[in-house]
Amino acid sequence: MNNTDKFNYYKKGFGDRTDGWRIRKVDPLFSVAPFILTRRTDSEVFFEIKIPIDEIEVFIRDHRDNIKGLSIMHIVIASLVRIISLRPYINRFVVWNKIFARDHISFSLAIKRSLSDNGEETTIKIYFLPTDTLEDVVRKINLEIERNQPMGQENSTDFLSKIFGVLPDSLLRLVVWIAKRLDNIGLLPAFIFDASPFHASMFMTNLGSIGIESIFHHLYEFGTCSMFGAMGRKSRTNTKGSDEITKNEKTMSLKFVLDERICDGFYYASSMRQLEKIMTNPACLLVPPEKVVVDDGVGKKRKDISPS
Repeated sequence: MNNTDKFNYYKKGFGDRTDGWRIRKVDPLFSVAPFILTRRTDSEVFFEIKIPIDEIEVFIRDHRDNIKGLSIMHIVIASLVRIISLRPYINRFVVWNKIFARDHISFSLAIKRSLSDNGEETTIKIYFLPTDTLEDVVRKINLEIERNQPMGQENSTDFLSKIFGVLPDSLLRLVVWIAKRLDNIGLLPAFIFDASPFHASMFMTNLGSIGIESIFHHLYEFGTCSMFGAMGRKSRTNTKGSDEITKNEKTMSLKFVLDERICDGFYYASSMRQLEKIMTNPACLLVPPEKVVVDDGVGKKRKDISPS
């Protein structure tokens, strides 16, 4: 990760991590919860939203000439980047019973290098800024996919997996145990952090691209990822509007699994409602947000600099 990807809102100090600041101003319930719910899989909550996409597809057709390669996946991810810039609590994570505010926005994506049962699969991790526009998001995603899509291409994740894969079981078990303990105290080597898809704001999968419905995917215990999102295939749905008239519209299901320890359910629900508003009005993504909201739970004096 380049230092320009990181937020410089606060100075790092004792108790902080290289990838985030310790949250100190928090409701007592949330300071205790990570000691009771010690695993992410104990703390999973599930959200599903169905997005009407007829107008989104019109928007994509109207802007494809100016934004090369624009797709609905780009709008989903750009909307999530935007919601993180406005609702920073959902970019928190829990490690070793402590809550942290992440100092960057990153998404991990699984991609297939060939669409066959035995086709190579890899993961890529893309870094965004809270001020990124839709065009910025499209450019960054497409650049990483182009770098990693060719058959035989090997990125840092592939390289690390290959090394771990040749270790004897007993040694691999020891190496993973050490990596987890180092991560707990914020001393995970940078090359592992950079290669790990599990250290990200969100892990995202586009199941619609292979023609299946979205799923609720579990969170991972290793790493810092507090959100897993899945996009499904497009489908037709009968909906009834406020005028009581039923209409048939094209929709897409988005399913999220979230770590409930980082913020309360009302905050999550409000964020999901706002996400839906942003997605159904993608024109707002063509310009940077008017204001980037900084996580106020860190408990330190904010540095006097711009969010970017």
